[in-house]
Amino acid sequence: MSGVHLVRGNSMIRKTVCGAGALGASLFAATAAWAQEAAATAAAAVPAPAAEAAAAVPNPGNNAWMMTSTILVLLMILPGLALFYGGLTRSKNMLSTMTQIGAAAALAMLVWVMWGYGMAFGPEGNQFVSWGKFFLAGITPDSTAATFTKEVISEYVFVSFQMTFSAITAALVLGAVVERMKFSAVMVFMLVWLTIVYYPIAHMVWEARGVFFVMGALDFAGGTVVHINAGVSALVAALILGKRRGYPQEPMPPHSLTLTMVGTGLLWVGWFGFNAGSALEANGSAALAMINTFVATAAAALAWMAVERIMGHKPSALGFCSGVIAGLVAVTPAAGNAGPFGAIVLGIVSSIVCYFAVAKLKPALGYDDSLDAFGIHGVGGIVGAIGTGIVFAPMFGGPGAADFVIGPQLVTQVTAVLATIVISTVGTAIAIYIAKAVTGLRVSQEVEVEGLDIGEHGERAYN
Repeated sequence: MSGVHLVRGNSMIRKTVCGAGALGASLFAATAAWAQEAAATAAAAVPAPAAEAAAAVPNPGNNAWMMTSTILVLLMILPGLALFYGGLTRSKNMLSTMTQIGAAAALAMLVWVMWGYGMAFGPEGNQFVSWGKFFLAGITPDSTAATFTKEVISEYVFVSFQMTFSAITAALVLGAVVERMKFSAVMVFMLVWLTIVYYPIAHMVWEARGVFFVMGALDFAGGTVVHINAGVSALVAALILGKRRGYPQEPMPPHSLTLTMVGTGLLWVGWFGFNAGSALEANGSAALAMINTFVATAAAALAWMAVERIMGHKPSALGFCSGVIAGLVAVTPAAGNAGPFGAIVLGIVSSIVCYFAVAKLKPALGYDDSLDAFGIHGVGGIVGAIGTGIVFAPMFGGPGAADFVIGPQLVTQVTAVLATIVISTVGTAIAIYIAKAVTGLRVSQEVEVEGLDIGEHGERAYN
């Protein structure tokens, strides 16, 4: 048997034929000479792709790099994002925030192997969703997935890498609803949200049949799939859930910027697996994504602190951390689609825009995005996704072809961004109202005042 497995990519896609046919010599050969001639004819008749597949084995170096990248993305979730978000909350909600992140990620991993991978990268499907390989049916240690060249990696490695992306995207959404959402509601919401929002968008952007992939949308590591998706979903969930008790009249400062700084560092380190790993090989594209993840982030961190100073404030540790995340978010879709100086400009622009989204837009509109999931991930993701259509151009040092034209690509990028916003908005509203019907959304006023650590989990972060 043979089959074709299509995998995530950006500007190109490879097909890898898995398995090979076998041709036997005739049982009725009358002479040895005739048998030899029949065998030669049969060998010549074997299709070239099948012959390639018979020899195709995972490249050990690429396999090792992708395993490492997968673990680095896990590092971004636990402990990275858990510490980053946890430090930004009030001390009475530290453990509940970290627990929600860990449990949501664990749920996402299990659902991914049950039906998520099949919906995003299954062998059958259309422009909007795929199917097949549910419960990883048919995948074995010998199964392979294609990279962007003739190399292949183990399919289990590809499944695991993509699994961590779904897990961290789910966890990112929670930044807008911490300190007031029931743990049970979080779990129901995540189960539905992953199924009707994340998996279809991942398919549409990264799978060869996906509508945005076919359109030619550039998203190297998840500007639309991860950040716009998570940021917009976070805003919708926060609006439906309502504000925290006492917001904005009562001050609600972060209880530990030290932990937030530690989380920021872990996120930055892990992001190299997130971005450079999305090349699916240890090659030049991964190297480009690596340096871009350094310089865009560094520029964004300093830009945020500079804007703080210009606006009459002291450059702060929180500003540094926020700038780091804004830069990482913006460079995600452009990681392998920009030159280093284009990435620097993208990081600076994203940092400035995100600063005003957090410091000016949120207070003006009055919504309670607790940890600025929308202000940084949503807004930064939009800046990065659209900006990728510009920095991809060779005139800005990008890897685009010599005849690349910015205008049409910008139209494609904006179309993908707008469609992602619509899908995220509608899907999140459906998921949050299902959770409300099943478990209710908010903790009681008593639990919110006492803190979710005790009220929801019976524990305290600090004695």
